[in-house]
Amino acid sequence: MSRTPFGVESDPRGWDSSLNKTYQTGIINHMHKLAQELETLVGVMLSAQQLSSLEYYAKELVDWNERYSLTAISDPAQVRVKHFLDSLSAYLALRNTSVERVIDVGTGAGFPGLPLKILCPQIKLTLVESVTKKVGFCQHIVEKLALDDVEIVRERAEVVGKDDTFREQFDWAVARAVALMPILMEFTLPLVRVGGRVLAMKGESGPAEAHSADRAMGMLGGHLQRLIPVTLPGVVEQRYLVVVEKVAATPEKYPRRVGVPAKRPL
Repeated sequence: MSRTPFGVESDPRGWDSSLNKTYQTGIINHMHKLAQELETLVGVMLSAQQLSSLEYYAKELVDWNERYSLTAISDPAQVRVKHFLDSLSAYLALRNTSVERVIDVGTGAGFPGLPLKILCPQIKLTLVESVTKKVGFCQHIVEKLALDDVEIVRERAEVVGKDDTFREQFDWAVARAVALMPILMEFTLPLVRVGGRVLAMKGESGPAEAHSADRAMGMLGGHLQRLIPVTLPGVVEQRYLVVVEKVAATPEKYPRRVGVPAKRPL
């Protein structure tokens, strides 16, 4: 047995002993259904290895969530659709673009970045998260699945955006359930290169939020490129992929210091 960053014993073969066999089988069935739904949604078939990786990820998420409350969504069917399928729907925006370097801001338990890394292993991925227990979980998944070219940064987005190691270095910045669009633009646009893009994954308020962020986009060097509607099975609310292209360098004064973007949105 090996220990996670929080001292929780886990089975290196991929099964945690605290999950009963019925529950494990249920998770596997849900991941097989995910594969079918993903093919319908984006036209991509998962390999056996990719499916196995997603199964392990889902099992560990459910197990860790009982101990550390990583996410409010715990029902396996909801985890399948609202975490994994929703995250993988980002491929609708990313496909046929340069995705060499991707940064996921406010990744939480690894969404959408880690499912996208499993789907597109060539991505060089950076995950940004400030909450220690969530960073620990992401590290655990990366190590157990032997995912190459994944960097995990435990820091606030405002700090990362000022760091020359990350500033204007990425083809894509992605974010899901992080902040309202004007705030999110200040977190993400400083991180992408000119010609790169930001993907904000939003609910039914996506179009209104996008237009409310026109001023912020302009101040930070961005321009709304397109809105991609996404319908998830069993989810009434329409989802949107909001794609913002970076057309000019972000002024050096942005992002502002920690906490200011949320208190005083552009």
